[in-house]
Amino acid sequence: MALTATSDASPHLAPISYPPRSAVIGWMLFDWAAQPYFSLITTFVFAPYFATRVAVDAAAGQSMWGFATAAAGLVIALASPVLGAIADASGRRKPWIAGFGAIFVIGACIMWIGKPGDPAIILPLLIAYGFATIGVEFATVFNNAMMPTLVPPDKIGRLSGSGWALGYVGGILSLILVLGFMAASPTTGRTLFGLVPLFGLDPATFQGDRISAPLSGLWFAVFVLPMFLLTPDFPAKLSPAQAMRVGLTDLRHTLRELPRHRSMMAFLLANMIYTDGLVSLFAFGGIYAAGTFGWNTIQIGSFGITLALAGTIGAFVGGRLDDALGPKRVIAGSMTLLLLSAIGILLIDKDSILFVSVTPPVPGGGLFAAPAEKAYLALGCLIGMAGGPLQAASRTLLIRLAPPDRIAQFFGLFALTGKVTSFIGPLLIGLVTAVTASQKAGMTVLVVLFAAGLALLARVREE
Repeated sequence: MALTATSDASPHLAPISYPPRSAVIGWMLFDWAAQPYFSLITTFVFAPYFATRVAVDAAAGQSMWGFATAAAGLVIALASPVLGAIADASGRRKPWIAGFGAIFVIGACIMWIGKPGDPAIILPLLIAYGFATIGVEFATVFNNAMMPTLVPPDKIGRLSGSGWALGYVGGILSLILVLGFMAASPTTGRTLFGLVPLFGLDPATFQGDRISAPLSGLWFAVFVLPMFLLTPDFPAKLSPAQAMRVGLTDLRHTLRELPRHRSMMAFLLANMIYTDGLVSLFAFGGIYAAGTFGWNTIQIGSFGITLALAGTIGAFVGGRLDDALGPKRVIAGSMTLLLLSAIGILLIDKDSILFVSVTPPVPGGGLFAAPAEKAYLALGCLIGMAGGPLQAASRTLLIRLAPPDRIAQFFGLFALTGKVTSFIGPLLIGLVTAVTASQKAGMTVLVVLFAAGLALLARVREE
């Protein structure tokens, strides 16, 4: 991928210069730095641990985790467009990334308090999780807004896909680190690699599971540094007070004009729906597996490594398809796979596949030995292959549709539509699960979300 280039589409305009390869690699490492939050905390280690070991039972844990995710999503939805507009006016991105990155690191480290079977720590633990979520999501908004200055427009898809792929590799390595060297079975006292946990982590109190949250924060603090050191920031344009005044004025203007831009409006609405489904799927996939199959941390983590490997391939290939076919087609194909996978999840139980009885899992029967476990693993690979391209192509399509001088503002709106109803998916899953006491009933929400998002995407006209 050529990472330095010039553009001279008009003889009256000066060529556009792009930074060197090191700047692009530094930017891509943000995805590497942030991914363990999603891999370790929200999906494969901490969330299932909370549902099965901290909460009273898996259904109650899924419900409470959903409410906490919803609350954080609402804060992000309300504030992101305002912050994006102010950032566009001020010109700077890195100070915002640093500030919200610090909130993420602090929140993630506090999550270490989540001891098993202690109801008193549930509320402070979920509050810390909320702060970590707000921090990493806001930092991502401003990191995404740096993309258009890094490569020519015809390589944005490849950049976005490569960043997601690199992020998945970081997620895989963080999972291997936790499962292979830290998180041990309370029965055997050994990790996935048959080792005694590092640092004297106690398997009986699940310290290897709990360390996944602080590790995510420290991982981010270390690996985000190349972005700060190598990737150029936008020059400062206005003072903070001026930027706030101008940014809010621009945001009001954008919101008034938005209904006239039908493709952008349709895309933001579609993103609102399908992102809700994707976030809910990743947030509850591990919890659902823990409750349905009785998987422990090592089993869920191994499932996560397999899913992330599929996601790495999907994001890498999806980035190239993005440049070749356009981001809208990549989004549509990815959503179709996710819709089929969500339906498949509902047709799998521990003793049946597609209403056909199969042998249920047996304690000590081996990793993914039962037929239903193998089927769930296959669906996980499909989800991994579709999730990366969906997210990467979405930010590419936003860049193609947004005015260049309001890119952070539109990424704020992008985050708004990705978060304004993101509390609804987890909330609905939490409510349906609580009312029915059935994890499967709660997961039916996903089918509706992906189907609606696919229908709205059809109204987008890619420029």
